[in-house]
Amino acid sequence: MAHIVPVTDLSAPELAVFTRLTQAQLRNRLEPEKGIFIAESPKVIALALDAGCEPVSFLMERRKIDGPARGILERCPDVPVYTADREVLAGLTGYTLTRGVLCAMRRPVCPDVQTLCAGARRVAVLEDIVDSTNIGAIFRSAAALGVDAVLLTPSCCDPLCRRAVRVSMGTVFQVPWTQIGDCADDWPDRGMDLLHQLGFRTAAMALDDNSLRLDDPRLSAEDRLAILLGTEGDGLRPHTVARCDYTVRIPMSHGVDSLNVAAAGAVAFWQLCVRRPD
Repeated sequence: MAHIVPVTDLSAPELAVFTRLTQAQLRNRLEPEKGIFIAESPKVIALALDAGCEPVSFLMERRKIDGPARGILERCPDVPVYTADREVLAGLTGYTLTRGVLCAMRRPVCPDVQTLCAGARRVAVLEDIVDSTNIGAIFRSAAALGVDAVLLTPSCCDPLCRRAVRVSMGTVFQVPWTQIGDCADDWPDRGMDLLHQLGFRTAAMALDDNSLRLDDPRLSAEDRLAILLGTEGDGLRPHTVARCDYTVRIPMSHGVDSLNVAAAGAVAFWQLCVRRPD
């Protein structure tokens, strides 16, 4: 039986996680083991539960309790469910809840790179990508197209920020990921050294006259390959590109010079990742 708590006091401290805390406060960088993230919609919350994430509390429209949220609430009988009518919650949060269901969950502990990459053949490395929509879209493509793991440099957007989770459709809970390096100075040199020590050849997705076409058979033939994607606008750092084993381009038509990083990632994953049965 769900633990239903009607919302009557909009300033109640237990609602702060949904209404007043910033993304940085939710993440709690100083004590990440105490960090929280927000999952939105029953489908995404179910995927987070499947991945072992621990729910702290729910916030939802009253009508969702016996509707779309019923299944996830049955899995979390002791978790408080703060609820009110749609109009009240819209005033509380400042916007209408997408799909009417939010869940505050404890951040999972990320594994180290060595553990994450054990057995992986294809990994995506995201360098300084700061747009949460792009992060979410890249994770969705990674899940769909066979990427074994995602590594993020320390300056990347948090994959568990609310928009990234939503755009990914919950695939941030399906594709293993972690940060490569503890601080900005750990990338690219220490991070690249680690990738090579783990047996990965590295492929920089970058515009370069001396680059290989994405469909070059040498790329697909690599047993372990790390596919590097760079920040919006500037792309990968020149030093990162110089450290890679390959520089790779997607052939273009009509004078188009490049794709959005999320689109480029999807194309690269389709071409380079190991095919799996339907």
